[in-house]
Amino acid sequence: MTNEPYLISLGTRVATGLARLEPERRERHRRFILSRQLRDGGFKGREGDSDLYYTGFAVRGLAVLGGLSPEEAQQIGRFVGSFDWRSLHVVDLISWLYSALVTQTFGGPDPFANEPTDWPDQIAAKLESVRTPDGGYAKSAEGSLGSTYHSFLTVMTYELLGRQPPKPKKLGQFLFDRQRDDGGFVEIGPMKTSGTNPTVAAAVLLRRLGFADEQLTADLRDFMKLVRSDEGGFQANTRIPFADGLSTFTTLLVAQDFGLTESLDVAAITAFITQQLEFPTGGFRGASWDEQADVEYTFYGLGVLGLLSAEK
Repeated sequence: MTNEPYLISLGTRVATGLARLEPERRERHRRFILSRQLRDGGFKGREGDSDLYYTGFAVRGLAVLGGLSPEEAQQIGRFVGSFDWRSLHVVDLISWLYSALVTQTFGGPDPFANEPTDWPDQIAAKLESVRTPDGGYAKSAEGSLGSTYHSFLTVMTYELLGRQPPKPKKLGQFLFDRQRDDGGFVEIGPMKTSGTNPTVAAAVLLRRLGFADEQLTADLRDFMKLVRSDEGGFQANTRIPFADGLSTFTTLLVAQDFGLTESLDVAAITAFITQQLEFPTGGFRGASWDEQADVEYTFYGLGVLGLLSAEK
């Protein structure tokens, strides 16, 4: 496993590519993201109040578009600081930790100023409290089965702490046990139909943990063919008849990580993202049938553009 957290290096890759886009185009998307911010400093989804999950994606989007001003970092940082991380489940915990660290980098408040010095140990203990007997991680301590997605989030959180997960071989076996005959991976053990995003999560983790091999690369190549859509993007699984921004972003990501870009139709992916998902006024929607943009899918759309541009 490399020393730099995967989410940080990914952000750098995307930002490098986006820096090559027209300034006005980047600014349109920046304005869209900021339009979803509420008075408390947090960001909302498509409705309702500020939410840590969407705030995390807003911070990621602003960061890859050139960063946050000190005023923006302070405002968002105060919202993030209003939460007690001890009460958060793993999805919100990683949103909280990532947002806290990024806003601090750009001049926001120190989220750990009043924390005891062993706060990383406390977060690590919280992560291990959701470890399941099958070797993976669940969303909460009540979960009896490990989740590929939550295992991914947990390892990403460990990386932000500068640590590796305990018992990596057991985690690696957990992931391989979730692989199916089509080369893809499922979210939890009883499932039979592989999903694009569990497949990418598993592949990234196996590579980070040092368990990726040529067979996994070949399996990923085969699975990518199954979820390629006629729309130009990629589907969430073989049963869903349309492409979406998240699945397209994650497939492109793993293709680059595993040297499989020759299997991609870059022109088709670009057309799908720019002609079907990108709004000329700023923001991206999730799929061609979607009617509005949000900050999460805007990050995925920016991610695709950034990764494609960084490859040139």
